[in-house]
Amino acid sequence: MENYVISCCSTADLSAEHFKARNIHYICFHYELDGKQYPDDLGKTVSFPDFYAAMANGAMTRTSQINAEEFETYFETFLKEGKDVIHVTLSSGISGVVNSALLAKANLAEKYPDRKLVIIDSLAASSGFGLLVDRMADLRDEGMSIEELEAWTNAHKLELHHWFFSTDLTFYVRGGRISRTAGFVGGVLGICPLLNVNDEGKLIPRSKIRSKRKVIQAIVERMKEHAKDGADYSGKCYISQSACMEDARAVADLVEAAFPKLNGKVEINNIGTTIGSHTGPGTVALFFWGDRREA
Repeated sequence: MENYVISCCSTADLSAEHFKARNIHYICFHYELDGKQYPDDLGKTVSFPDFYAAMANGAMTRTSQINAEEFETYFETFLKEGKDVIHVTLSSGISGVVNSALLAKANLAEKYPDRKLVIIDSLAASSGFGLLVDRMADLRDEGMSIEELEAWTNAHKLELHHWFFSTDLTFYVRGGRISRTAGFVGGVLGICPLLNVNDEGKLIPRSKIRSKRKVIQAIVERMKEHAKDGADYSGKCYISQSACMEDARAVADLVEAAFPKLNGKVEINNIGTTIGSHTGPGTVALFFWGDRREA
């Protein structure tokens, strides 16, 4: 096994147990809940049910990214032990955190001239980001060097697909992503927007679908259209959800039926408190490997 560290942000939305089992390190974003700040620590400090219940009851949330000083302290714990680091950040289309990581790298370069500190913009989010670093851990365990892994990740990260839908538009209105009028009309008509992450790592609305049943079918149809090898897709598939496990399970059941060669069952995770502060409860996201995202 290569002697380097794979690292990411907590916004990769995998469980602490998953990160530990795959030997992937992480550093936490921050969020505020009704003015009190917490680490986005995978539901440890505030459980996901409590967090989403608070949002549903009107609690206000804000998020803050990891700053350069925090990154320096974090990276140095590995560098001073003589370990190289490849760190993957949340998409630059969603957050500016990659700039903080790059600033920390520059500040540490003179102090640790013989160590490699690689920073990669994932152009990914939530458990799609997690699916990327999980695959990187596979390649590390197969003997890939840090240089080879950097090249592979930058060459293949746009083959990772993210599709999202939401059954509650409240927090999209609150965050200014849609107008109050559109949110009201969408609520009355039962419209569930279907979105994905484009080649710039930005979240883009793709369709307005009427009814939860139809949007659950539609998101699986997108996987059928884009998954690598079509119905013979044999990679992993992750789902993340925010306080709507029943909807996530419905998507997972359809995926498992449509793709009998999946690498294991669909893994369902929680949308973490950073991403969830913006989506609110009622969001399901589907992640898989497929054709290259072009727009």
